[in-house]
Amino acid sequence: MSEPLHQNESIGIVTSGGLKENLHVRLNGTPQQVQEGSFIVIDSQDWKFYGIATDLQLQSIDPRYALEPSRARLPEELAGLLDRQTLYTNLVVLPALMLERGPEPDSADYSAWRRAIDSGDKEEPRPMPVKSIPAHHADAFLAGAGDVAEIFGKPEDESNFVIGYTREQDHPVCVNLDKLIQRSSGIFGATGSGKSFLTRMLLAGLIDHNRASVLVYDMHNEYGLDDTASDTGENVRGLRSGFGASKVQVVGLGGSATIRGSAPDFNLVLGYSDILPEDVELLTRELNLKETTATVLDALVQSLGKDKWFKAFKAMKRGATETTDGDKKVPAPDSVAFWANQNGVNVMAAEGLHDKLRRLFNKPYIVENPPADSIQALVEALKKGKHIVLSFGDYESDLDYLLVSNLLTRRIRAEWEQMTNEFRGKNGSEPRPLVIVVEEAHKLLNREMAAQTTFSTIAREMRKYYVTLLVIDQRPSQIYDEVMSQLGTRVCGWLGDEDDIHAVLSGLAGREALRGMLSRLQAKEEVLLLGWGVPMPILVHSRRYDELFWQDIKTSKKAGFDQAKVIKNLYGD
Repeated sequence: MSEPLHQNESIGIVTSGGLKENLHVRLNGTPQQVQEGSFIVIDSQDWKFYGIATDLQLQSIDPRYALEPSRARLPEELAGLLDRQTLYTNLVVLPALMLERGPEPDSADYSAWRRAIDSGDKEEPRPMPVKSIPAHHADAFLAGAGDVAEIFGKPEDESNFVIGYTREQDHPVCVNLDKLIQRSSGIFGATGSGKSFLTRMLLAGLIDHNRASVLVYDMHNEYGLDDTASDTGENVRGLRSGFGASKVQVVGLGGSATIRGSAPDFNLVLGYSDILPEDVELLTRELNLKETTATVLDALVQSLGKDKWFKAFKAMKRGATETTDGDKKVPAPDSVAFWANQNGVNVMAAEGLHDKLRRLFNKPYIVENPPADSIQALVEALKKGKHIVLSFGDYESDLDYLLVSNLLTRRIRAEWEQMTNEFRGKNGSEPRPLVIVVEEAHKLLNREMAAQTTFSTIAREMRKYYVTLLVIDQRPSQIYDEVMSQLGTRVCGWLGDEDDIHAVLSGLAGREALRGMLSRLQAKEEVLLLGWGVPMPILVHSRRYDELFWQDIKTSKKAGFDQAKVIKNLYGD
């Protein structure tokens, strides 16, 4: 039976390895004292090296000792002594960061080293990407609270949000929210891995942090109002009930929309003039549109106007005819065919598009004269620091989601670009950062559609205009590679598909070493943090999205941080 490790107790020594092939640590004790994903610190002279455990391997000084149990031929005590000398466990560590700690404080060299830093001749030591390796026989340790705080930040710092805890010793691990919103991010995991709870938790942190506005495209009505957990039956608090309508507003799609039987804060209704040809072209696959669609749409805009084409085209009749004086049937003036003939458009192409667009013509949330410009109202609320959850209510089809989310995002992009240009031209104030949350991201950002959607433009370019994405998906392999490469921070739960694992790790250092770890995560409440928002990859038990979490949010207390416990861990009793 393995004994628990004490604080600052070495778990082993470095015996071999390198930057490319990882470091190998010979463990002092049994393999059960360390697990895959552990945060490892290696102390080598004046430097500390930080890494993550990616593998454990049973080794022996001679294969014969491993193949033939010594207890079968020797007394128990003697067999134990022999095994400890001949059998051992090799821990494979992926090095990520290094930090110069300087000479020992009581040494003669420390004062000179410290004076050089204080005078500015030498930079203050800070964690940096690993460029070297520790010496042979350097001691390895499980990271303590001080090590975790050194790399991932202190939980009490305003910009830090505790997302989870280290596996062995439950030290809080933070994500820097200021850094997180600087680039687009992704939350990935197989169905049932807890993506929605993790997303709610991270969104609550962003809203509480209040450095950016949040717009959530809530396809399945999960984030705004209270819900019931499918596995436990417990109440799950929504963002509006958690923060109140003064901070978070739930917007319902359609004039008479209700969300889980409750009225939204206001309703989103689209006008005919809001629908542009590019919104229709985005729906090519969903509506099964033909190659002639772009030509017909261009003719509609040219002949009827950019703001009036949708209304006029909807009013046209399919197959309407009239009889001439010579008893000859010809297209009626209000028919699709008449318009097509007048504008040199193929009649069959025009009538085919009219047939396909009936699915849009019949949408109750698209009306001729909406009671207000609800799109602009939504945009203005985001500008003023409100957070919006757009619930699609009963309109949960892919067609509704694709049309509405892309149309809104197109308007938002134009507004934020204008505000940014005015700010840089000294004619306006700095725009408030905006995070757009996209569920079922592969439906909008797959290879076929990515080039057409505003979302791909945001992922590639809009961070310089203060807009970023938070994409949520269970099939990251179906998201276009170019978009995945732009996701700075990736929070990943369990994935069973090899292609999805490969997609999440694409473009990251050490991906081969991390591949197996992703496939062996617990099904729930265990995630791997990667990329821009964290200094190095780390595996954590995620916080629970429960009433304790909301108590911490409401009291502005950083969950999991016990100052007395941290001081004790750092300096002992």
